[in-house]
Amino acid sequence: MGGLRELAAPFVEPGLSGVAIRSRLKGLTARDEEVLCLVGDHLGSLASRDLKARCAAGLEHDSEQSARRKQVLTDQSSSRWAGSITRASHDQWALARRGRLAPIRSLQAGVRTIAHRLSLPVGEKGTKHAPGGYRSRQEWFAKSRRLHVLEDRLEAAQADWQAGIVHVVRGGRRLLNSRHHLDAAGFGEEQWRTRWQAKRRFLEADGESGKRYGNETLRVTPDGEVSLKLPAPLAHVANAPHGRYVLAARVSFAHRGEQWADRITANRAVAYRIHEDVGRGRWYLTASWTIPPVQTIPLETARAGGVVGVDTNADHLAAWRLDQQGNPVGEPRRFAYELSGTADHRDAQARHALIGLLHWAQRHGLTIAVEDLDFQAEKTREKHGWKKRFRKLISGMPVARLRARLVSMAAELGIPVIAVDPAYTSRWGTQHWQKPLTSTTRKTTRHDAAAVAIGRRALGHPIRRRTAPPPAHRSDEQGHRTVQAGPGTPGREGHRPRIPGPRTRSVGAGRGANAVDQNAQHRPGRSAEHESWKQDSLPLSL
Repeated sequence: MGGLRELAAPFVEPGLSGVAIRSRLKGLTARDEEVLCLVGDHLGSLASRDLKARCAAGLEHDSEQSARRKQVLTDQSSSRWAGSITRASHDQWALARRGRLAPIRSLQAGVRTIAHRLSLPVGEKGTKHAPGGYRSRQEWFAKSRRLHVLEDRLEAAQADWQAGIVHVVRGGRRLLNSRHHLDAAGFGEEQWRTRWQAKRRFLEADGESGKRYGNETLRVTPDGEVSLKLPAPLAHVANAPHGRYVLAARVSFAHRGEQWADRITANRAVAYRIHEDVGRGRWYLTASWTIPPVQTIPLETARAGGVVGVDTNADHLAAWRLDQQGNPVGEPRRFAYELSGTADHRDAQARHALIGLLHWAQRHGLTIAVEDLDFQAEKTREKHGWKKRFRKLISGMPVARLRARLVSMAAELGIPVIAVDPAYTSRWGTQHWQKPLTSTTRKTTRHDAAAVAIGRRALGHPIRRRTAPPPAHRSDEQGHRTVQAGPGTPGREGHRPRIPGPRTRSVGAGRGANAVDQNAQHRPGRSAEHESWKQDSLPLSL
């Protein structure tokens, strides 16, 4: 046990910090689409230049430079459009900088693994916690060359990180690279150009509390009328007073529509974004706003009614209900999903599985316990080597997306979510729970056993079903052996059920019926008979 790492304590996931809802802009005229393209292309060109300036500033960026950038943009748009553009540029730079940490950590893990294996003799066997040497001199030589390649990449990545250099593509790097593989992408050059222009448009406006309907730039009235403030160079296309253009389409929000209406009626800030789906030929409007942080309930309160332990797998969620004492209740549940096909199909599959899990937990008033998983360090090529199927398996598991969506959906239903350390849950769950929970009518899988282990860890119980017997002697002097019953639990010292037949070779059937009757045992301080007796006063020796 000395090689086991220290386990992190369970914690309750924080609630939502923002909300985003989307609706289609139906009934747009050709003139409306033309104006939206003009405004989006103009603001997109400004956003590209501003993002270039923000990336060039790097870590030296300050409020003075931000004010200067905004002043340059205001002359060609408006102060509100300029504020939205500078904010979006800074957020994109910050996101790209955070994203640089993942490849750096992956490269560091690869360099450590290769250096360790190169230091071992060829053919040396590995241990349970560390890999061994390479299998042949040829593989050793190839990996020594790869080590130099990874070290060069790591050095360049660390230099960019320290200098604040990021690499950002407005419109998406995947779409940019598909320009060189149009046949594989499934569309021609003209279609690619249309998608590229649509992705690079900028039609986003931040909300402002106190302004009419919560947004002065992109305004949506309670009856669904959408209007936008035109940039100064495009003021000649306005069809409403004060340089505004009113769209012919009306918008309504089916999801959270009442919350949105309450906000705009009270003139509270709501941010909007308009974008075009070229593949479907549709335009959409997205409304978003922040919500005050909700006070997270204490961990003990979340544990009070029991939990549902959930084990995340590549094609399903394995769940099992546990009571407050950590005992499995009922039958295991499985919520399947299929992560294949388009992104929308995968998203719908994951959402369907989570809805089933949440409704089940809500019916029984339970808290959901999940693992605090992060496979970023596990995906490195050097750690698992030739195990390509395993690397593909863990790379395809959307643990981060599933957990984020689970937390957001659970917050809407008022269901707490407890995150636990994922260390050894599958191994110990299989070791201690798979066989005891298997019967002639129920086949318990290792994923079901892992769900039980996750739930017990969330409840604060050890994964093992029973502790070891007392070290001094096997009596009840040092406390009861089970950890599932507290000292005040009724029946804790009651008679245990007698299994017919001999337990050992020397004890026959029927013996041990009074196993917990202290008065029936020959022990110091206890009478073997029920009548009273006392020690003779005569000395035993003279």
